Amino acid sequence: MTSESNDESVFSCHMCGDCCRGYGGTYVSASDIQAIAEYLQEDPEQFKTKYCQLSGSRYVLAQSDNGFCVFWDGLCRIHPVKPRMCRNWPYIAAVLEDVANWRIMGGSCPGIRTDLSDDIIRRTVARRIEERRKARLRDGKDQDSGNKA
Repeated sequence: MTSESNDESVFSCHMCGDCCRGYGGTYVSASDIQAIAEYLQEDPEQFKTKYCQLSGSRYVLAQSDNGFCVFWDGLCRIHPVKPRMCRNWPYIAAVLEDVANWRIMGGSCPGIRTDLSDDIIRRTVARRIEERRKARLRDGKDQDSGNKA
């Protein structure tokens, strides 16, 4: 493989839902809650009561008895408005902090390639994070506090 790599050769979603299961919960910001509640035609407070749990002082999406997110039903039922944490997967800041996190995530996600050099992984993740940051700034949507790009 060349030193340059495109996103598809680093990660390709298999739509298996493994990222929707367990792993400590999916944090939702105030804007995530608002968007999902509107999509479901729910009052945001009712949405939190029905579909969220507190993790410390922050809300996470609840899990079903099978360990999957409450919105996983073979496919994501809120995909058009899925939380920022889900939209960012697997291009997350923790990979830049320690590229071993990519390989750990790859142990549970069949779409993550773990046979690539650390340099390719870091460059690809950094580029995607920067693209998202620029898009949020351009769109004026950088108000989600508490969530790294």
